[in-house]
Amino acid sequence: MYADTPTRRWTLRVVTPALAAVVALVALFLSPWTNSASAHGSIVDPAGRAYGCWDRWGDDHMNPAMEQEDPMCWQAFQENPNTMWNWMSLFQENLAGNWQSAISDGNLCSAGDAQGGLASSLDTVGPWTTTDISNDFSVHLYDTASHGADFFEVYVTKQGFDPTTDALGWGDLELVETTGSYPPASDITFDVSAPGRTGNHIVYTIWQASHLDQTYFICSDVNFG
Repeated sequence: MYADTPTRRWTLRVVTPALAAVVALVALFLSPWTNSASAHGSIVDPAGRAYGCWDRWGDDHMNPAMEQEDPMCWQAFQENPNTMWNWMSLFQENLAGNWQSAISDGNLCSAGDAQGGLASSLDTVGPWTTTDISNDFSVHLYDTASHGADFFEVYVTKQGFDPTTDALGWGDLELVETTGSYPPASDITFDVSAPGRTGNHIVYTIWQASHLDQTYFICSDVNFG
């Protein structure tokens, strides 16, 4: 089911000589973040904001059409390309579960600016590209390092919240799923139910990785059909 993984698509993209310069650029951007783990992960379905930008534009990031077709990814790339390239590193460490004290309202999608100022564009309010889902849907984590999970918490914005005009705060979210633990794996998928939603929303996933106190915070823009 997941044969077409992010790693496979990335491999297919970078083997061409025309993209050799991009590979070097990616290596340059990623090297500062190899501190406590050599690789990380993100929610790829429904796509997290940074991952979605990379998935749609990573091999076509110089295309001027991005500005009109995907303006939120375009503004993120203009602010700092590393927001796109480093899609797998939206984490904070040693929070001991005190997430709301570490991440203020309006800064949830950047994981409290986890990239030291490089991912703040993920908090920009606007028409982010959405994934169409039903009220019963699955969340798919792709983890390049197979950290496993102590648990996931999945929140969905309350009906009436408009992600195109409203900054996301903790009070806008409703907890809809708390999972148990998962052993190390590159792909983890679990089911979620968020009844009563229609239209555009944000799915906010908190992933507590198992290898140390490292917590990921990921916004996925969705449209409930």
